[in-house]
Amino acid sequence: MKIALLTAGGDCPGLNAVIRGVVLKGDRIYDHEFVGVKDGFRGLVEDDIVPLPRQRVRGLSKVGGTILGTSRVSPLTNGGTARVKEVMDKHEIDALIAIGGEGTLTVARMFHDDGINVVGVPKTIDNDLSATDRTFGFDTAVSVATESIDRLRTTGEAHSRCMVVEVMGRHVGWIALHAGMASGAHVILIPEVPVSPEQLCEWVQHAHDRGRAPTVVVAEGFTFAGQAQVESDQRDSFGRPLLGGVGDQVTRLIEERTGIETRNTTLGHLQRGGVPSSYDRVLATRFGTAAVDAVSNKLWGTMVALQGIDIANVNLSDATSHLKTVPRDQWDEAAILFG
Repeated sequence: MKIALLTAGGDCPGLNAVIRGVVLKGDRIYDHEFVGVKDGFRGLVEDDIVPLPRQRVRGLSKVGGTILGTSRVSPLTNGGTARVKEVMDKHEIDALIAIGGEGTLTVARMFHDDGINVVGVPKTIDNDLSATDRTFGFDTAVSVATESIDRLRTTGEAHSRCMVVEVMGRHVGWIALHAGMASGAHVILIPEVPVSPEQLCEWVQHAHDRGRAPTVVVAEGFTFAGQAQVESDQRDSFGRPLLGGVGDQVTRLIEERTGIETRNTTLGHLQRGGVPSSYDRVLATRFGTAAVDAVSNKLWGTMVALQGIDIANVNLSDATSHLKTVPRDQWDEAAILFG
């Protein structure tokens, strides 16, 4: 069987480990042939396909980024399924493994509905995909954010400042929650739980009055109660407004209302870059080997998923039906420690 692999959407630590797992097991156990699609769905619509032999994936589990490249090009507005089928037929490709987040896997589900043999692999640092307990990349992002917050706390304590740290999380606050709890933040602000400016300042003031340098971790999609998200004038390739600036907003508010000197740091793409953690290397490898099993067993329209400690196959429709948000009770557990 000839199998094509693509990585689409935002880059993520562990992508190369998935590619390595797919190719090594597929070559050794099933004798499949592999090709890579360059730059996500762009390669499918522009016929940018390259060989992906076993030798090409050696040592990739510890390498960040993706050797195939990625983009946010949508095939649905660039020839659609018909063009994808044309390119796959030209290269005699029997199946496609799509590695990506919600948007990528939604497109994969549409491909399956239109008769393309496809299997999905869940990828997102936000950990917001339903039907899987964990996505690779999340552990690395949390580790990077936690180390950064630890470093910022020391300078905050040296100057008796409040430190605000903005992390990724457009719709969900998993990174903010886990990194905030791990670093002992005094406040964690997430999109799922609106908080009033008064409550925020009360927590900050309480920590300051105890002689601490308050640390506030805020997800980029957080909104104060009754307010809208902080958006920029720019749009992404899907027409969605780019978020950013909530850290500055929170910083100004704290300083104006409490008089405490406050600084903001936005971690941004630092959370995506660099080598994957050991956990993500293992999970990504397991996802890769399971994905080639799914293809070999012709489990089309499914996605590999982590359920407990086991890898399972779930329908792509189940994986993309809704976002996995932070349950209120988990935030409440952390909130006991605020202030």
